[in-house]
Amino acid sequence: MALKKFSFNVTKKNGYARLGKIITHRGVIDTPAFMPVGTQGTIKGAFLNDVFKTGSQIILCNTYHLMIRPGAERVKKYGGLHNFINCKKPILTDSGGYQIMSLSKLNKIDREKGAIFNSHIDGSKFILSPEESIKIQKKLNSDIVMVLDECPKKTLNYDVISKSVNLSTEWAKRSKAEFGKIRHKGLFGIVQGGLFKDLRLKSLNELKKINFDGYAIGGLAVGDTQKEMFKVLDFLKDHMPQKKPRYLMGVGTPTDILGAVKRGIDMFDCVLPTRSGRTGLAFTWNGRVHIRNSKYKNDNTPLDSSVKKFDLNKYSKNYLNHLFNTNEMLGSMILTLNNINFYQELMFEIRKNIKKGTFLKFYNKYSKKL
Repeated sequence: MALKKFSFNVTKKNGYARLGKIITHRGVIDTPAFMPVGTQGTIKGAFLNDVFKTGSQIILCNTYHLMIRPGAERVKKYGGLHNFINCKKPILTDSGGYQIMSLSKLNKIDREKGAIFNSHIDGSKFILSPEESIKIQKKLNSDIVMVLDECPKKTLNYDVISKSVNLSTEWAKRSKAEFGKIRHKGLFGIVQGGLFKDLRLKSLNELKKINFDGYAIGGLAVGDTQKEMFKVLDFLKDHMPQKKPRYLMGVGTPTDILGAVKRGIDMFDCVLPTRSGRTGLAFTWNGRVHIRNSKYKNDNTPLDSSVKKFDLNKYSKNYLNHLFNTNEMLGSMILTLNNINFYQELMFEIRKNIKKGTFLKFYNKYSKKL
């Protein structure tokens, strides 16, 4: 039996905010959607079944990390990433471009060969070409595949960004050629161009000519301010393809997400909810809670009394403060689950308000609070 074709439909608009559905053969993803990050095949501190019980419909894993450990061949021999990590929902794999820029000890960009870098683990040498990145993602058997792009560190040097856009465009063409025609998977191009409007538009227009299943906006999680990010999104929102999903990579805070949805973005990923959970920061509808703070030593109220999933409203701030100040693993696990659950509640409310035509009212209520 043929696998269901990858597709996307916008079902409702409220201003620039869009309600939609991404169809994959492993399930439907309601958009706007947030993807918890399972970089190395795991959402740190949480069982995948619990992650999906929060309302998560897709997770992100990373090509760079998985090619280094455990290796793509090992995952392929087990039947692909879904079997390897026991995941029945869709998976998006990032191509590894961002990690090469941010993690590798030494890296060199060669137009033909690709990215030449040393592992951040043991210094061993790797060469990741656009073709090799796609081949690895095919071995992982993810549902949404990202092209390899060059993600330069934040700079206002126009020539540097311009050369990077040209290289990323060339690599996008090579990625598409290697990907071929796989009806049940999605291949996304990545718009680069820094903070320069003409370069962003050039990148987007070239990617539209290649014709991808979705379009990501990259390079806005490398130190840019929220104001700078929104300025880029404001410029791009009238130029992005209307019938393809739009993915803002590596973003972000709840207010980042609200502001980006307002500007037409459909998909998000970020390590923030899980990383913050491990360091003692909880996200709630009443604002952020830094649970290590001594003021919570005698606070017997829960993080959020309305959150009943996983009995999260049964743990007092007093107890959570104790867990973190004694470095108990359970504290990180509870806050990680709390934060993922909050992010999915946020996405559910965003979708509900777009459907009702009240997104702007919802945005105005929470954009400064969360």
